[in-house]
Amino acid sequence: MANHMNAAKHRASGKSVLGGAMIIAGTTVGAGMFSLPVVSAGMWFGYSLAMLLGVWFCMLMSGLLLLEANLHFEPGDSFDTLTRVTLGQFWRVINGVSIAFVLYILTYAYISGGGSIVNHSLSALGVSLPQSVAGLVFAIVLALVVFISTKAVDRITTIMLGGMMITFFLAIGNLLIDIDTVKLASPDGESRYLPYLLAAIPFGLASFGYHGNVPSLVKYYGKDANTIVKAIVTGTSIALVIYVCWLVATMGNIQRSQFADIIAQGGNIGVLVAALSGVIASQWLDNMLTLFANLAVASSFLGVTLGLFDYLADLFNFDDSRTGRIKTAAVTFIPPTILGLLFPNGFILAIGFAALAATIWAVIVPALLAYKVRQQYPNADGFKVPGGTPLIVLVVLFGMITATCHLLAMADILPVFKQS
Repeated sequence: MANHMNAAKHRASGKSVLGGAMIIAGTTVGAGMFSLPVVSAGMWFGYSLAMLLGVWFCMLMSGLLLLEANLHFEPGDSFDTLTRVTLGQFWRVINGVSIAFVLYILTYAYISGGGSIVNHSLSALGVSLPQSVAGLVFAIVLALVVFISTKAVDRITTIMLGGMMITFFLAIGNLLIDIDTVKLASPDGESRYLPYLLAAIPFGLASFGYHGNVPSLVKYYGKDANTIVKAIVTGTSIALVIYVCWLVATMGNIQRSQFADIIAQGGNIGVLVAALSGVIASQWLDNMLTLFANLAVASSFLGVTLGLFDYLADLFNFDDSRTGRIKTAAVTFIPPTILGLLFPNGFILAIGFAALAATIWAVIVPALLAYKVRQQYPNADGFKVPGGTPLIVLVVLFGMITATCHLLAMADILPVFKQS
């Protein structure tokens, strides 16, 4: 009963599960999704589905393990405090470097992807900007939203996700109606599929990254475990459903051999959208798909930079005053924006590197945190992820396998689908 009273006391008024679920889904569903059909082309639909389900489960569990550890701390304490107190200085440094790397490289990736899709949209109106300038405009507008407050990100991400849902299902709905089940069931080209699975796993992991927002949700809702768990489960499940529909729509309309051409052109968002535009009959639906791509990159950018903003505020002890927020915003946005101006086309490469570093802080560290917290508070009666130590071992193994796969793929040891 005391626990329920506590939960009620910590529960902030007027903050629904939906808001939190939208922050999670908005962060999860984004530019990473555009890499999925491209990196899954080799193994095709059946194996892609199995891979997505497995990755979704492991990433959901690692997020809940992180939440379990986070609830033993005060709302507002982020990764830096959690690792320092629980795992010590070594893991604090390793974790800090990997978080900063992932969040910064994703922010850069989204500025690059944002510039690319903003340009793609403007070119339809006959306006042409240098890609780096388009990326700069994209970054400045969205940085202001994060600067204002978490609530602003919640509201705008909810609106964007609503817009994404509508544009996605209008554009994709049409593609889903027209899918060719023969393409899904028996793709053309060579008949090897399974070997390509391993190189795709890191991109699956990158497509379910929302862990930077778990401390933000604890800060937002207080220690209301029940609501946060529902938000995480709902948000990641929305992402899973969207990804499955996306794979059905792309693989049911584009031949497997055509993906070789998309990959040869760099596999960027614009190339994939252009290939789908070739299949979509009407200009209006093509516009819906382009609008969806814009919203997907923007909502991802907001979710990722909110996590980075809160992490850096915790790391540097910047307070929540206007001056404190200006300092945090400067440290959050200036470095990746400069990178975006210097290297406007690093999107796919950046997503791959983000996955590699994310295996540390989004998978392995949350499992270790939960393990240590259970040893430190063996009789705690708060939220606990079911599955005991075997689940923790499974999550750590998943992280190690994913990192290994990425390194092997980079070294050209794993087969990667390139030609038909």
